[in-house]
Amino acid sequence: MKGVVFNLLEETVTRAFGPDTWDALLDASDVTGAYTSLGNYPDSEMEALVAAAGQALSLDRDAVLRWFGVQAIPVLAELYPAFFGGAPDARAFIEGVNTIIHAEVRKLYPGAECPHFRMHDEAGDLVMHYVSSRNMCALAQGFVEGTAAWYGGSVDFQHVACTARGDARCIFKVAWPISTAEAA
Repeated sequence: MKGVVFNLLEETVTRAFGPDTWDALLDASDVTGAYTSLGNYPDSEMEALVAAAGQALSLDRDAVLRWFGVQAIPVLAELYPAFFGGAPDARAFIEGVNTIIHAEVRKLYPGAECPHFRMHDEAGDLVMHYVSSRNMCALAQGFVEGTAAWYGGSVDFQHVACTARGDARCIFKVAWPISTAEAA
């Protein structure tokens, strides 16, 4: 996993709980903690950090990953405003994740193994097939929810299939509720 993801986790934890909490997570997870954005680090180090956070907060792995995804979006918007400026709303941003966001990530961070999403419209809802060897679908959910919040809205996120439940792949169904202003 690219160091930029670890840097993002450090920033979200530090902003939410302070630098001492990040240091405590490093100690509890027994990882090095010296991450450069271009470096490659074992996925097991991220899993150890997530496990340590889960133990400290009495949350399961998916809840920690989802929290991380939601909290990371404002940080990403600060670091990479061009990614967000090109999309008029959350749905457009999410629909461009493969072709715009992850394409740029691969340019900035050679060797990055980004997840891939196969997407299609189904009666106005966005159906997303999550393809990744990392099985961090809860992180993807957090990113979607965080993106909706960043754009000033909400999202109805359904995890209709999941490899953790024995399904062949993870599939999300995402709907954006119509606000009262839009309905009028």
